[in-house]
Amino acid sequence: MTDYTPRKGMTGAEIADTVDAILAEATLEEKVGMMSGRGFLKQIAEDEGVWGARPYRAGGGIERLGVPCLWFTDGPRGVARGQSTAFPCSMARGASFDIDLERRIGEAMGIEIRAQDCNLSGAVCINLLRHPAWGRAQETYGEDPYHLGEMGAALATGIQTHNVVATVKHFALNSIENTRFQIDVTIGERALHEVYLPHFKRVLDAGCASVMSAYNKLNGEYCGQHRILLTDILRGDWGFDGFVHSDWMLGVYKPYGASAGLDVENPEPMVYGEKLIAAVEAGHVEPEVIDRACRRILTTLYRFMAAQDPLENYAETMVACESHRMLAREAAEKSAVLLKNDKVLPLDKDQTAKLAVLGRLAATENTGDHGSSRVRAPYVVTPLQGLRDYLGENAIVTGVESELDAARQAASEANAVVVVVGYTADDEGEFIPGNLVPSGMSDQLVEIAEAVGRDRPNQPRGGDRATLDLPDDQIALIDAAAESGKPVIVVIVAGSAVMVESWQGGAAAILQTFYAGMEGGHALARLLFGDVSPSGKLPFTVARDGADYPFFDRTAMEITYDLWHGYTKFERDGTKPRYPFGHGLSYATFGYRGLQLRETDDAIIARVSVTNSGESPADEIVQLYVGAPGEIVDRPAKLLMAFDRVALEPGETQTIVLSVDKAQLRYWDETASAWRLEAGRYRISVGGSSDDSALLTAELDL
Repeated sequence: MTDYTPRKGMTGAEIADTVDAILAEATLEEKVGMMSGRGFLKQIAEDEGVWGARPYRAGGGIERLGVPCLWFTDGPRGVARGQSTAFPCSMARGASFDIDLERRIGEAMGIEIRAQDCNLSGAVCINLLRHPAWGRAQETYGEDPYHLGEMGAALATGIQTHNVVATVKHFALNSIENTRFQIDVTIGERALHEVYLPHFKRVLDAGCASVMSAYNKLNGEYCGQHRILLTDILRGDWGFDGFVHSDWMLGVYKPYGASAGLDVENPEPMVYGEKLIAAVEAGHVEPEVIDRACRRILTTLYRFMAAQDPLENYAETMVACESHRMLAREAAEKSAVLLKNDKVLPLDKDQTAKLAVLGRLAATENTGDHGSSRVRAPYVVTPLQGLRDYLGENAIVTGVESELDAARQAASEANAVVVVVGYTADDEGEFIPGNLVPSGMSDQLVEIAEAVGRDRPNQPRGGDRATLDLPDDQIALIDAAAESGKPVIVVIVAGSAVMVESWQGGAAAILQTFYAGMEGGHALARLLFGDVSPSGKLPFTVARDGADYPFFDRTAMEITYDLWHGYTKFERDGTKPRYPFGHGLSYATFGYRGLQLRETDDAIIARVSVTNSGESPADEIVQLYVGAPGEIVDRPAKLLMAFDRVALEPGETQTIVLSVDKAQLRYWDETASAWRLEAGRYRISVGGSSDDSALLTAELDL
């Protein structure tokens, strides 16, 4: 018997020869066996519904021939195994606009994945935030395709540095949670190619080696068996040569999914396995389809396993190690968005003898939802604990929503009041049905859902938000705090936009920290007291009225997506948001001047000088937007096409150079099914927000 175990240092030619040899020797049953996960249902039952208690077999593997398996672990806010580092959620990291930070977080995840015996990561989630009520908003980076692509590419690159296969998900159009197994998304070619696909192509062009398909339908067909999506676009148009695997359960419904381009059904062979073997034997699926899928799986797996590792070993002591925990704190500090500040922040430690910290969420370990992205960190620093560690136990007084009189008293005793509000895994996140199971779910999936939701057996958990507003008792708590006459700082914990209209008048400052990870409480204290300046920018638009967002129905079975959402919709409609995309205040002030443009054969180059004219060192996120002529087809007023994060000392000026590839300027011609560059005058705007008043603008004829 030949042993085909991969060896370090194998060349591309050696890998190709090995794959050929495996396919020549393997039986049809063994090949089809590599095209599905195996053992998940038994494991999840034995582990009492604890997701990630063990690695999950997710394709590959022929023991007889020494062929290894793919072992899956999830993300994206850390490794969903053991007690890993809990980073801030992806939406928080999206607010950092820090590509280098995201790459470093990816590397930390890659190390912790390897240290816990996995080699396939589901951490790169880049579904577009079409509406802030989407339950899994916290798992993605924001509403803008360019921003999504840059952040996702950075995370995938970091993860794969340590020879872990990264998978980008969910391909595609997955922006509603509660009906994700059934919903049919109708969309035209322009919106599909211009809005909902370019970020996936960017991540794959960066080298991401795997794709996870989405549960939903696209124009009448499930994405996991959609030939146009998985073969014509992904392989034909984009040249992707990695493998595609399904989402976890109900990711494919018919064996022809293999012919459509789905290489692996996860986590069990419910549709593949014996049914796929029978389809081949009956002539419904060609043997070449099986070989092609196995070649993609094996080539990718062997390429990663043959590559030299950056580290000599990946010890368990690297999981949630000191450097990774400090990286989580750095991310929390860089992610927080200061929405409002009436000259209250930063607080002066010497002038804060008493600080009131109000709200049940202040003392809650709240790092995000309890679905597949859940990370069970060795500890979580809550906002209350972080402020106690910073100021001392005796400097803190507390109060909660259920005891408003006591909260008023605490506020009256303090120099300032911090009110922590927002949501938990009960309010938003991956939908965990408990015993309330949506129609269409298989008996096996019902069994899993009930196991995962065992701690709340009679109630659903997470899912799409029922409202964009804060709970009434939290608003009452803010109002009660404001009655004290003391400065009130509201800290928002949430995965995306929260409406502030009914209570923002009583808040002297508003800071959105999202789900800030295991070190979030320490980061919060440093932010509030000015050890570090808030520098995050909103990766989405906050409306004044929820009706200003696109239509959203969390019970919908059919929906149409068009070109317009987020800041593009607000600008088209002439609607002023409460806080625009890219908005975020600082303890410093920044000035822009001297915008200059230069054209090359392939790009537009913009140069601008940015000055920190304040008294605090701080980071600024420089944003570049382009407005196309829009004479041939209707185009957005402007689109984000470049950004950079720059650290500036007080009084310091730096000249920032931003480049826009001309290919980014094209629109999709539906008649020709091709990209076109419109000739005419383009408007290039650079500044600290998408709001026109914050931008310098110049024009260029192309």
